Amino acid sequence: MCGIVGYIGHREAYPIVLEGLKRLEYRGYDSAGIALYDGKNINVSKTKGKVADLQKRLESEMSTAGNVGIGHTRWATHGVPNDVNSHPHYSNSGDLVIIHNGIIENYASIKTELTNRGYTFKSDTDTEVLINLIEDIKIKEKVKLGKAVQIALNQVVGAYAIAVMDKNKPDEIVIARLGSPLAVGVGENEYFIASDASPFIEYTKQAIYLEDEEMAVIRIKKGIKIRKIKDDSLVAPYVQELQLSLEQIEKGGYEHFMLKEIHEQPEAIRDTYRGRLLANEGIIRMAGIDDNIEKFTQADKITIVACGTSWHAGLVAEYIFEDLARIPVEVEYASEFRYRNPVITNKDVVIAISQSGETADTLAAIKLAKQNGAFVFGVCNVVGSSIARETHAGAYTHAGPEIGVASTKAFTTQITVLTLIALKLAKVKGNMSNSDFHHHLQELELIPEKIEKALKADAHIQIVAKQYKDAKNSLYLGRGYNFPVALEGALKLKEISYIHAEGYPAAEMKHGPIALIDEQMPVYVIAVNNPHYGKVVSNIEEIKSRSGKIIGIVTEGDEEVKELADHVIEVPNTLESLTPLLTTVPLQLLSYHIAVMLDRNVDQPRNLAKSVTVE
Repeated sequence: MCGIVGYIGHREAYPIVLEGLKRLEYRGYDSAGIALYDGKNINVSKTKGKVADLQKRLESEMSTAGNVGIGHTRWATHGVPNDVNSHPHYSNSGDLVIIHNGIIENYASIKTELTNRGYTFKSDTDTEVLINLIEDIKIKEKVKLGKAVQIALNQVVGAYAIAVMDKNKPDEIVIARLGSPLAVGVGENEYFIASDASPFIEYTKQAIYLEDEEMAVIRIKKGIKIRKIKDDSLVAPYVQELQLSLEQIEKGGYEHFMLKEIHEQPEAIRDTYRGRLLANEGIIRMAGIDDNIEKFTQADKITIVACGTSWHAGLVAEYIFEDLARIPVEVEYASEFRYRNPVITNKDVVIAISQSGETADTLAAIKLAKQNGAFVFGVCNVVGSSIARETHAGAYTHAGPEIGVASTKAFTTQITVLTLIALKLAKVKGNMSNSDFHHHLQELELIPEKIEKALKADAHIQIVAKQYKDAKNSLYLGRGYNFPVALEGALKLKEISYIHAEGYPAAEMKHGPIALIDEQMPVYVIAVNNPHYGKVVSNIEEIKSRSGKIIGIVTEGDEEVKELADHVIEVPNTLESLTPLLTTVPLQLLSYHIAVMLDRNVDQPRNLAKSVTVE
């Protein structure tokens, strides 16, 4: 959520900052703004709405000249989305300007104190309070901007990624982070600042990621100096070589990023198991597991913590781990786990799942698990992210950048990684025969090819989407491994089409949801070939007898559901444990096409953010 961009160097800052904000639109936002130093003053333009609205406004009301600038996309926390609450914010003197991601929890008491000293506030934001606190310290303590920022941050409680400019120090930007990501791109006599590397990837492949409770003073001639906020100790910059490419963050001919990412799933899954899965040799190689195998095999239980779509991937993993590896698993919402005093010991393994690697609740759950002595294993997509650094070990999904807010390829690649882990543990623990193990590996290797086949149903799925796009409610049903897929299918529809939808275990339908079923209710039923098939067919009969509209997700060649359903969408046959990798694909496409037909903003649905870095 929210996006930060900045530039200091020899180029014109405005086009870099503006394009950077466009690259960060996927994070979700409701307003945008830019501050530019023109040689004399720091000029600010900001507005409620999109970056395109900002561009029109800025270019009509101020000069775009200058080699130093910062920009921001805001997702409202304190104060409603409007022009005044948008970032950047000036200090009372107009000398300092700030952009800020996160939340300052004790802003109210600080604001009261500053008000008593004569400070006034134009906005409802915690951010304006922070910049005036910095200014007050700078004046009162007679210190430079960097020191004032450091002192102020030691007085605030909350989360932040900030960038601060001083019109009296035109060759300097001060940045800091706690709980919200911040990267610095390092070029030749120039520096780029951003929430992630996408805004500066065409300019440099060299990046520094600030750690929590670190700040940096960036100067054109003196370079970058990083310090710990708490004790002022110097930190040696660690420069990473980025693997990201410009092509990966562009649409590549697709109408939306979400559609592109749905179609990228076969290759993303291949990238996920490449080098790890050696099907012909009957080998799974995963350094994070191999180096800590006893932690897993001797664990009393595995607890999976995650949020949103990642939580659904965790639910699939619960079935896989318990079924194949015979290890007890609990799946927890990270946001609840951190507050309910969970029973965690040094004999437990905690698996934290997050696409961005920056999810605030999941990071807090990791810290709690570590405090209780658990071994923490991370599954995330973003190299160098906070979760990758906070966990004891982990595995990247290698899905590539996921720009669409509604997660697609992150979900299937997370399931792929978790399946590899479960199979590895099942083999090591002796819970799976060699022939069964080989068969699972071979089937997993075929999944990308089978997804490609499932994607060919797109034209038929569009026909189904057109028929049900005006439904006000939808029900998704699944059993066993495909119950979490029903939850995920409902979530996708809610996220991008704004249609109310609920996912249920198919057997639970008669314990409440059946009361909602009538001729207006589309019911999406996952009825693939597995041991539960007959039971699911019985559920379909119950829906049909109440005039519900049935859309069946079935194994190719199915005849029984076809006779009962209004529509069927076929997926290739595979092992039961791998079916979620296939059944989720038509549900993604259905949600996508319904949203497009309803003229929704598919990649940036309202009120949602890609990376939720605050509670």
